[in-house]
Amino acid sequence: MSLRELVILGTSSAVPTRHRNHNGYLLRWDGQGFLFDPGEGTQRQMLHAGVSSHDITWICVTHFHGDHCLGVPGVVQRIARDGVTHPVQAAYPAVGETYWRRLRHAAVFTDTNTIFERPVSGELTTFEAGPVTLTARPLSHPVPSYGYRLDEPDGRRMLPELLRERGIQGPMISRLQRDGVVTVPDGSTVRLEDCSEPRPGQSAAFIMDTRLCDGVFALAAGVDLLVIESTFLSSELTMATRYGHLTAAQAGRVAADSGARKLVLTHISERYGADDEPRFLDEARQAFDGDIVLAHDLMRVPVPHRDHSVRPKTGQPAP
Repeated sequence: MSLRELVILGTSSAVPTRHRNHNGYLLRWDGQGFLFDPGEGTQRQMLHAGVSSHDITWICVTHFHGDHCLGVPGVVQRIARDGVTHPVQAAYPAVGETYWRRLRHAAVFTDTNTIFERPVSGELTTFEAGPVTLTARPLSHPVPSYGYRLDEPDGRRMLPELLRERGIQGPMISRLQRDGVVTVPDGSTVRLEDCSEPRPGQSAAFIMDTRLCDGVFALAAGVDLLVIESTFLSSELTMATRYGHLTAAQAGRVAADSGARKLVLTHISERYGADDEPRFLDEARQAFDGDIVLAHDLMRVPVPHRDHSVRPKTGQPAP
């Protein structure tokens, strides 16, 4: 059975707190593991969360501020120490190549040859990543920053009652799925669309440090799971804009305008305590009436069950 869930390793912004570690998010997707923005302490948080270096197949860094990348050395060295044999792809902004090299080789250790660099640049970078396509788009932050999106290809769901009506069974079903057409015993031809219905692929987006921009909405369009920074509350909107961040209200607007299904708010400023947390949910709910999760360290968030309705794949900010 496939497993699709977000394992949250850290949720703070620039400064960790007693209750929030620096960033770290492992999205587990049908045997693939996408580790986004491993901040300081990620290796230890993985132990607490019950995940290992063997679960990682991609390391995706949005930008090279420390709270989003200082865990890279520990994760890389753990991959080497644990003898991970499968390839681990590493995506990061190409303009930060110098910083990646410093992190990748930050200390003396017995290195591994299983990590392969996949720098991102320009307006759109796309990778084939096992069962999904991984896309990177630029965001708006004081330093070059990229958001990421995963898309499962659309498919079709076979309808057993229609298969029975047309006398299709056993190996004929797989032939119909493979070839799109099959000849039944009475000599008639049955097409795939005669016995199936569209099955939209699932998707997820990971959007960290940024102001509102076209890239935010393009990444978030129609996703099942939207993981997005909400560093500040609306009372600090001016500060958020100046430093290239979003408020919880803006994150809610992105989810609503983009047609996202589940919204995960994270990257919370250290200025806010537990008493402030309900305000993040309240602000996001002013725009978005869907499922909202305020992220906490070591939380697990399942990807929503498949939605069989037709959903948009591209989006633009609302007027």
